[in-house]
Amino acid sequence: MFRTIRIPAGLLLSAVAAGAAVLIAAGPASAHVTVQPGTAEKGGVSTLAFQVPNEDDTSATTKVEVYLDPDTPLSLVSTRPVPGWKVRLEKRKLAKPVKSGHGRLTEAVSKITWSGGTIAPQQFQRFDVVLGTLPTDTDTLVFKAVQTYADGEVVRWIEGPSGAREPQHPAPVLRLTGPQEGDAHQHGSEHAAGPHTQSPAPSPSTAPASDLASDDTARAIGTTGLLIALVALALGSFGLFLALNATGRRLSARGGRTG
Repeated sequence: MFRTIRIPAGLLLSAVAAGAAVLIAAGPASAHVTVQPGTAEKGGVSTLAFQVPNEDDTSATTKVEVYLDPDTPLSLVSTRPVPGWKVRLEKRKLAKPVKSGHGRLTEAVSKITWSGGTIAPQQFQRFDVVLGTLPTDTDTLVFKAVQTYADGEVVRWIEGPSGAREPQHPAPVLRLTGPQEGDAHQHGSEHAAGPHTQSPAPSPSTAPASDLASDDTARAIGTTGLLIALVALALGSFGLFLALNATGRRLSARGGRTG
C-alpha cells in the first residue's frame, strides 16, 4: 500500500529560496554603455573609453552616438581610430565665447558618432577618446548615448541617476575629483620648471588594459557565483532527500507498530 509522504513546507521553501537567491546574485549584471575609467581629475586632460556592449541575441550594433554635455564645452576632443569604424565629430556654436587653456572657445564638439562597423551579439567594443580641459566647477559629466542595431532597434542610454535605484537605461557618467596630494606636488614642480612644461597625456593604447583586467575579474566573479549557485542547489536537493528519508522511516515505524 502506498503512503502519502508530506515534505515539511518550511524546509522546501527554504531550499528553493536559497537556490534562487544565489542564482540571482550570481547572474551577470545588465550590461550598459559606460565610460571607463569612471573618474578623472578636474581641470585636466584624460584618456577615456566608451564601452558599448551588444545585449541583443541576434542583431549587431551598427552605430553609436555619444552626446557631450552642452553646459560644459570642452576645448579638446580627440578620438582614436577603431578598425572598421568611421568617426564623425559634430560641433555647435556657443552662445557666448568661453576662455579655455587652448584660447578663446567659440564652438565646441557636441556629438561623437561611430558608424560603419559592427558589434556582434554578446560582444562589446571600446571607443577611446581624449577629453579636456575637464571642468572644475562640477563633480560629474553625463554623456548621453544612443545605440542603434542592424534591425532598426534604438536603445537610448540617457537616464540620469534617480535615487538609490539604478535606472533601466543609465547614461554614462564620469565623476570628477580634485587633485590628490601627490599630484599637487607634481603639478607644483611642473609649474616651477616653466610655463610650457606639461605632463604627457596618457597613451590611448594603455587605457583599455586596466579595463580589460576588470572585465576578466567580472567574468571570474560571475563564474564563481554560478558555481556557488550550483552547490547551493545541490545542498538543497540533498536536504530534501534527507527529509524524505526521515519522513519515510517515521511512517514505516508507525506502520510497523499499527500492524
